[in-house]
Amino acid sequence: MEREVRVRFAPSPTGPLHIGGVRTALYNYLFAKKMGGKMILRIEDTDQNRFVPGAEDYIIEALNWCGVTLDESPVVGGPYAPYRQSERKPMYMQYALQLVESGHAYYAFDTAEELDEMRERLKAAKVATPQYNAITRATMKNSLTLPEDEVKRRLESGDPYVIRLKVPRKEEVRLKDMIRGWVMVHSSAIDDKVLMKSDGMPTYHLANIVDDHLMEITHVIRGEEWLPSAPLHVLLYRYLGWEDTMPEFAHLPLLLKPDGNGKLSKRDGDKLGFPVFPLRWTDPFSGELSSGYREAGYLPEAFVNFLAFLGWNPGTQQEIFSLEELAQEFSVERIGKSGTRFDIQKARWFNEQYLRAKPDTELATYLLAALEEHQITCTPEKAEKIAGLMKERVSFPQDFWQEAAYFFVAPTEYSEKVASKKWNTQAVEVFQEFKNELPALSDFNADSVKALLLQILERRGMKIGQVMQALRLAVTGAEAGPDLMQIIEVIGKEETANRIDMATAKLSHFATA
Repeated sequence: MEREVRVRFAPSPTGPLHIGGVRTALYNYLFAKKMGGKMILRIEDTDQNRFVPGAEDYIIEALNWCGVTLDESPVVGGPYAPYRQSERKPMYMQYALQLVESGHAYYAFDTAEELDEMRERLKAAKVATPQYNAITRATMKNSLTLPEDEVKRRLESGDPYVIRLKVPRKEEVRLKDMIRGWVMVHSSAIDDKVLMKSDGMPTYHLANIVDDHLMEITHVIRGEEWLPSAPLHVLLYRYLGWEDTMPEFAHLPLLLKPDGNGKLSKRDGDKLGFPVFPLRWTDPFSGELSSGYREAGYLPEAFVNFLAFLGWNPGTQQEIFSLEELAQEFSVERIGKSGTRFDIQKARWFNEQYLRAKPDTELATYLLAALEEHQITCTPEKAEKIAGLMKERVSFPQDFWQEAAYFFVAPTEYSEKVASKKWNTQAVEVFQEFKNELPALSDFNADSVKALLLQILERRGMKIGQVMQALRLAVTGAEAGPDLMQIIEVIGKEETANRIDMATAKLSHFATA
């Protein structure tokens, strides 16, 4: 009988969740949904020295914002609770002792100074990567080199020790990766990793394997940085007798800097002016503030769509996918092996597409919120009309106010470049005539306003192109924007007339024949 697909996202609460971690969580979620399985969040907080207050809450909030719903987690619980490794601490030692008893692990009593001395000896002997392994373990203080009675005495007297995996000296370890195919590593390249630390806490390697087994995880989808550890994990599954139910592995490609040269880091984001975290983060120790995509104005659905394409593609020309559509189309087989360059312009493009697809009523709420902050009153109907005019010109919700402020506040500054080229006596005469005839328009709308302007220009033997940019300057102060007649319809006859008068006065020195 086939097992239910169960995947897990297992971050450490050592700081904010990097965008690469969000992508890992997303791919796990999409795979689980595609396969009708379960998505689990497990907090791997075995390294208490690196624990950062608030990091776990941040991780959960970030996943919620992205729409990655969890079937089991520290918050929602589940049949395999607890979901924090620190709360599972009592269960790990039994598996470490099982490995010792079966001859696959051993006690090591070496002090930090003795380990440093060992590394220095190996460096002096020109060993490229000094390791505690099948060769060097014979020179160290452990239960393989010390007499049995001394080992017993040290354990009973409470001497500090760790438990290390006993990696075979000459063996080829193989695993099949869902993305990369067969991966083979010689055991001589694997060191005798610590499984249980001297404080009684398991290391990542042991806790990870034990928890994945006990939680019946069927697929481990994680970052490429864990690929070197995978052969070690295969050995642990084998030595614990769990090889038959070992999960399938998929190691995701790296997220690269925009120039493709190395892994994307917070420093890169700071330098190039974009976030590398989903939400804003304040470091609880230093107070340093890091920007987030949510606060920068990215919509969660646009952010998720963008993130999905950083390493995966559907094999078609379609780019816009809802979360449900992504889950339907997702397949591990279409994840690339090589790293993916990060392109913030593409993220911005996705955001623009999602904004433009929203109904004007929803877009109006962004504008109304900003107007309230500026203590400007506006009817929902007017805000909706303005949002509809501006949506092709904005990238973020906050742009609605920045780009549309002239609908509510008359310009006080004008582009000298436009004024020097387009503001002249002829244009001013047209605008005065236009202003004077506006009140007579009984049916005031964009069409009637344009018709009036064309009538005046026809009487004077002029073309609309001779005055449009100058009229836009007078009404909005901007060089470009949406349809000017629509803008005049929204701001009204009186305000349009006032703005023409104001511009005429301020730009009089440009009005030459």
